Amino acid sequence: AARGRRRGALHVVGTGPGDAQWLTPEARIALAEATDWVGYGLYLDLYPDLAAGKTLHRYDLGEEETRVRAALDLAAEGKHVALVCSGDPGIYAMATLVFELLEAEPQRRDWQRLAIAVAPGVSAMQAAAARAGAPLGHDFCTVSLSDLLTPLDTILQRVKAAAQGDFVVAFYNPVSQRRRTQLAMAKDILLQHRDAATPVILARNLGREGERIAITTLGDLDIDAVDMLTVVVVGASASRSIELQNGRRFVYTPRGYEKKRTP
Repeated sequence: AARGRRRGALHVVGTGPGDAQWLTPEARIALAEATDWVGYGLYLDLYPDLAAGKTLHRYDLGEEETRVRAALDLAAEGKHVALVCSGDPGIYAMATLVFELLEAEPQRRDWQRLAIAVAPGVSAMQAAAARAGAPLGHDFCTVSLSDLLTPLDTILQRVKAAAQGDFVVAFYNPVSQRRRTQLAMAKDILLQHRDAATPVILARNLGREGERIAITTLGDLDIDAVDMLTVVVVGASASRSIELQNGRRFVYTPRGYEKKRTP
């Protein structure tokens, strides 16, 4: 007798910054078991060994909803699909759009019956922190400076709140080819609430060829030294930059353990 279509599966997979050492076991399994990969072309090329034998569905930047719909439709056909994201799929990435579409279109019963899972990945913020020391050792927040989806006034309000709250701040999407002013605005806001000597980490191309980690200060932060592949981590008032006797520099943010050492 004819049977119904088998239940499809969609894994939203975070591949980390790009270094195979940062690909989690769960993400590796999800990529290996998928029949189809969907994603931005650059992300699909990061792990060619795992891509062998897969059907690759490539999309350009700016086609986020198109690629999520394609992934859901492929899974609805009974396929095992990996929606491939860099970093962590729940941090400024595709996982949120998957659930947004599922909620917005309940009439898509073929989507509603899918087996859906999210495989977390190492975010650029975590990778930058690890390369530079331990800047996220106390309370921190992230702010995307892209105004494509969020009004600029809202972004600046959040930067001001982070500055007033004395959070370590990780800036995603700090600049782009057309957008060169937001990071300068954020710098000015932060300088109203913390010292110009506050350490700043510039982490570019993490986990890929040409990786570069630079440590500077808030006062000396050069906007022209930042591009769209850079994550900017600005320390809190307590964050410290230290240099070891071997010449290595690190940034860390104390959590308060020194109080336990006080007699």
